Amino acid sequence: MAFSLKVERQMDAAPEVLFQAWTRQFDRWFAAPGSVIMQGQVNTVFFFETTSPGGTDGVERRHPHYGRFLRLEQNRLVELTWVTGEGGTGGAETIVTVELVPRNSGTLLSLTHTGFYNEDSRNAHEQAWPFVLEQLDKKMTGNF
Repeated sequence: MAFSLKVERQMDAAPEVLFQAWTRQFDRWFAAPGSVIMQGQVNTVFFFETTSPGGTDGVERRHPHYGRFLRLEQNRLVELTWVTGEGGTGGAETIVTVELVPRNSGTLLSLTHTGFYNEDSRNAHEQAWPFVLEQLDKKMTGNF
């Protein structure tokens, strides 16, 4: 059985800004600088790393993310596979779909993440995505 989640957030950023963030600018809001390999075209692969502070040993942890773009509709939709390791998707190829709908002076962003092998992985992402989307909006509008 596969698990899924959906998160919505009203963003200050415009749809075209968010579309660029998801297809070409991961290093502005999510990825470790210099780690992004991304073309933002259907059927192209991407790779980036995020980092987290070290544990008791003080060594910074790097978390690889990779996948490929499945569907792109300019300023409206981004769908991609999403694979991370331990503490993430556990190597499972999941699917992230981001829908961008103009609303008020910003964008209603709906993120659906499907294909988790277990509830723990889904729950961890359900906790993380709202924080990630908050950072996305702040970084892309300069409000951080």
